[in-house]
Amino acid sequence: MQIHIKATKLDLTPAVHEYIERRIGSLEQYLGRFEREKQVHIYIEIARSTKHHKSGNVFYAEVTTNVAGEKLRVERYAEDVRTAIDDVKDVLKRDIRKIKEKQVDKKRGLRRALKPKR
Repeated sequence: MQIHIKATKLDLTPAVHEYIERRIGSLEQYLGRFEREKQVHIYIEIARSTKHHKSGNVFYAEVTTNVAGEKLRVERYAEDVRTAIDDVKDVLKRDIRKIKEKQVDKKRGLRRALKPKR
C-alpha cells in the first residue's frame, strides 16, 4: 500500500505526516486481499479550508483510492486536522468493509436483498 500525502494551505509537519502514515496505514489489514491483486494507492490531501477563520471546521481531509474497481472518495471537515484524518479513516474503513462483504456474497452466490428472514 502506498500513501501519497498532499498539504494545501497548511504546513505538513513531521508529526502530522507520521500521524497520517499510522492512521491510514492501519487500513492495510482491510486491504490485504486487494493488494495481492495489484498495488493499492491512497491519495490523501489535508488542508486548511480558510485562513481568516480561527474556530469552527477549518481543517479538511480528503482520501481517494481505488479498491476492487470501485473508486472511493471521502472528505471530512473538522476543528482539528487529526480529527478530520480520523473521521476520513473511519468512513473509508466502513466503505472497504462494504466492498469486501459484497465480494464475499457474490462469491457465495448470496444476495442480501433476497436472503430469507428468520
